[in-house]
Amino acid sequence: MNWQAISFDWNQIRAFLATVEEGSFSGAARALNSTQPTIGRQITGLESALGLSLFERTVRGPILTDAGQDLVDHVRTMGEAASMIATVATGRSTDLSGEVSVTSSDLMASSILPAILLELQKSSPGIRVQIVASNDIRNLGQREADIAIRHVRPEQPDLIAKHIGDFRANFYAATSYFDHVGRPKLARDLGEHRFVGSSDFTRIITMLKERGVDTKPESFVTYTDSGSAMWEMVKAGIGIALLPEALGEVEPQVEKALPDFPSFSFPVWLVTHRELKTNRRIRLVFDALSRGLAQASSR
Repeated sequence: MNWQAISFDWNQIRAFLATVEEGSFSGAARALNSTQPTIGRQITGLESALGLSLFERTVRGPILTDAGQDLVDHVRTMGEAASMIATVATGRSTDLSGEVSVTSSDLMASSILPAILLELQKSSPGIRVQIVASNDIRNLGQREADIAIRHVRPEQPDLIAKHIGDFRANFYAATSYFDHVGRPKLARDLGEHRFVGSSDFTRIITMLKERGVDTKPESFVTYTDSGSAMWEMVKAGIGIALLPEALGEVEPQVEKALPDFPSFSFPVWLVTHRELKTNRRIRLVFDALSRGLAQASSR
């Protein structure tokens, strides 16, 4: 190792990589919880240490020079190695106090997780849980979360996953909605109703068609990528939506569109990085989520 040739520091590398990935100094500052002037100084310091100009400063933002472009892949490799160092170190920790981050869909985070986390807080008050409520799949290898709740099994070999069970879903609407427009008597009657869906409502149209129900895109009078927003819209009486039975069956304001309509099922996987499973704190949260989600899926 030629130590004399390494004259830059890790903070400068982080600033460079964050700027590349975020596309601006201000974006890098937000990502690193820093300030734009600090990011600028760190990149200037890196350029000075390397004797290279890495960005062109333009009114449209920083643009990578050819020299900067040549370094990007090497810097990303350094970032991945740094993430792995943090992952391995966290995995070896035996401390039962501290933070654990969990990512799940926003609907799961707002409706299913609170009761589970309440029990966890009672039994392990030293653990702080950060909930990353997002419908995007977060990269556990890059430490965007410690634990993920997903509906698809991960394929990455460095992740381990536990199939918790299958949540059931059906079509629900507010009692006030059915009181206003009438209740469907047969499955085909659903096609005459208003729906609330996700932005990809064509998937719901296909699922209904497979059950003998013809609906049109115009039937989806409201759609959103937020499961929590969809749930509130249903309770407000806007229309019918496909929702977990764990919610619909216990909410007094809503009712199943058709009592005998067959339920849909979707798997729930609990996922973490292989290295993190040896961390007692993360393992404790993983096990608490496993128990709580299994109970919720059996309702």
